[in-house]
Parts: sequence; structure tokens; C-alpha cells
Amino acid sequence: MFNYTFQWRQAFRALPQMLDGALVTLQIAVLSMLIGGAFAILLAVARNSQSRWLRAPATAWVEVARNTPALFQIYMAHFGLGSFGIHLSPYTSLLAGIAFNNAGYLAETFRGALRAIPATQTRAARSLGMGAAQAFRLIVAPQMLRIAFLPTTNQMVWAILMTSLGVTVGMNTDLAGVTQDLNSRSFRTFEFFALAAVIYYALAKILTVGARLLAWRMFRY
Repeated sequence: MFNYTFQWRQAFRALPQMLDGALVTLQIAVLSMLIGGAFAILLAVARNSQSRWLRAPATAWVEVARNTPALFQIYMAHFGLGSFGIHLSPYTSLLAGIAFNNAGYLAETFRGALRAIPATQTRAARSLGMGAAQAFRLIVAPQMLRIAFLPTTNQMVWAILMTSLGVTVGMNTDLAGVTQDLNSRSFRTFEFFALAAVIYYALAKILTVGARLLAWRMFRY
């Protein structure tokens, strides 16, 4: 018979702690996107290169990132590197694992965007005296980012949700870690995790709506 007594007041009293954890979650997600995005651009260019020496390692990174669990990648950063004497904090391990994963997925997004840009634009830029790097920075990259902007937003949402895996390596300052700690002290599992789920949902929706508004503002012409 269902006789569970809800104690929402206790959960709401802990809301400030959970919101502090949500800020850490958002910080990790943003940093992982910036780091992952920077590597993703390099990987996308390497994947489109004619040199197999560039294509092979880039392809290996993308294949591992996209075809193994994110949890595995975080474990490798925390426990795997530890086997070689490289000891990372839970925060750094989580950030490294998510950034690695983001780079693999974003690389394919950027590669698709690069292929959507006519090669004639690069040739026209070169004919005007631009070097290869300058043509990419001024002509190709802005168009690539415009095409990939909204798909990249989906990866940002995924990065926010992936931060919850940090509890497996001892991360206790993000939203999932704070919630787990509160639950272990009160055993009010349903209340705390339901409230955490609402916060995750709110973060994802705010990000999605904000990205669409930003895309409308930046790319309406």
C-alpha cells in the first residue's frame, strides 16, 4: 500500500544549495563546450584534409568519442590516467571527459557545415590575395558557425545533462553531486531528485529558447 509521506519543505529549504550546484553544472558545461568546440574545429578541418596523417587521428578521436559511453570517457580521464601517474581532480576529470565527447560530436557538425559552403568562396578569397588561414578565418569560419549554431545548441544541452555523471568520480559540488549528498543525509530521494530534475529541465529550456532568440537576432538577414 502506498504510504509514503512527502516532505517538500525540507527539499525547498535546500534549494539555495542546489542552485549553487546548478551554477557549477553550467560552468562545466560552458567550459566543456568552449574547449570541445575549439578542438572540434581542428578535427573538422583535419577530417576534410587530403592528408591521411591528419585524417587518421582526427577520425580516431571522432569514432571513440561518438561510439563509446560518455561515462567511459570520464572514467578514463579520472582512473585511466591515474594508472600512469596523472591524477586529475573530479572537476577536471569531468570537464576533460565531457570536452572530449563534445569535440567528437561537434567535429561532425562542423564538418557538415564546412561541406555546405561552396568551395568557390574559398577560391574567390584566395584570388583576392588572402592566405589560406585568413580566408578560413574571415570567410569560411563565420558561415560554418552560422550553419552549425542551432545543432551546437543541442550538444550544449547534452553537456549539461552529462555533468550528472560526475558523481561516479566523486564530484560533489555540481547539481547532481549536491543532490546526492542531500539525499544521503535525509533519504528523501523522490523530493530532492525531482527538484533536481526540474532544475535540469529549466536549464535546458532556458538555453534552448535563448539560443533560438539569439539565432533570430544574429542570423535573420
